Amino acid sequence: MAKGLTADDLRTEPQDVLVTKLKEAKEELFNLRFQAATGQLESHGRLRTVKREMARIYTVMRERELGIVTVAEESAEGKDD
Repeated sequence: MAKGLTADDLRTEPQDVLVTKLKEAKEELFNLRFQAATGQLESHGRLRTVKREMARIYTVMRERELGIVTVAEESAEGKDD
């Protein structure tokens, strides 16, 4: 997963950026499904990748909602290293 989104990268992003990335991923998944239905999809692996990116974004958003990890905690942990 050299190119995709990682949970660590997402945890440092503000909430509005996460919402934007989630919206973009949903649109891409819709387009990929549409291409698959019409037989025009070239990369079937991209479907899986986009679904996983969406799951990562949802996970980070849920962690924040539950108070498991906050943006401030992540920033502080990153500076200690």
